[in-house]
Amino acid sequence: MDDNDQNYAILWDMDGVLVNTGEYHYQSWKKTFEGIGLSYSREQFRKTFGMNNAGVLKYILGKKLPHDQEQSIGDQKEILFRDAVRGKARLLPGVKSTLIKFSEWNFKQAIASSAPPKNIDVLVNELKIGQYFDATVSGNDLPGKPDPAIFLRASQLLDVEPERCIVIEDAVAGVAGAKNAGMKCIAVTTTNTIESLTKADLILESLDDLRNNTFLDLFD
Repeated sequence: MDDNDQNYAILWDMDGVLVNTGEYHYQSWKKTFEGIGLSYSREQFRKTFGMNNAGVLKYILGKKLPHDQEQSIGDQKEILFRDAVRGKARLLPGVKSTLIKFSEWNFKQAIASSAPPKNIDVLVNELKIGQYFDATVSGNDLPGKPDPAIFLRASQLLDVEPERCIVIEDAVAGVAGAKNAGMKCIAVTTTNTIESLTKADLILESLDDLRNNTFLDLFD
């Protein structure tokens, strides 16, 4: 690593990486799908976690809906989610100390989440972590992970080349998106098994397990 540390960036996924919101998402989707006469299993949730709403709906329904209908169903789900998560969001282990460490190292940091902007705003405010981020990117209106669009947008906003970015993810689609963007990726096993995250450059049970020398080796 050279001395120009500010030319490196950390791109954080939000759900399952910064904060464990999986159960709130599952229950919100389950209630939403039941409202239109469909069932929704935990296995379906696991396979779609990390996708944006358009991706989830296409996967479950087996077809792409007209934009207005897609937007309406997605909006219903997100209203349920934001109501459920307010006052209950907690940072995952190791996140706060890692945010502080990267900030002290002068790394640029961004949130790159498939969530709608309102969800990102609610959680950033609830968790009081806005000061650590130079940018936030919602993938709500971008091609969904594993497409690299959200990570490439974040790298552009931070003015850092993709090969100098490290993505922190928990979803299989997110890890694939990071690699498709030409970026290194750290995966945490919040929502998926080690075996399903093997495309990541480093796999951890928790960010508490991230060691400085192991992390810095990713840049070599």
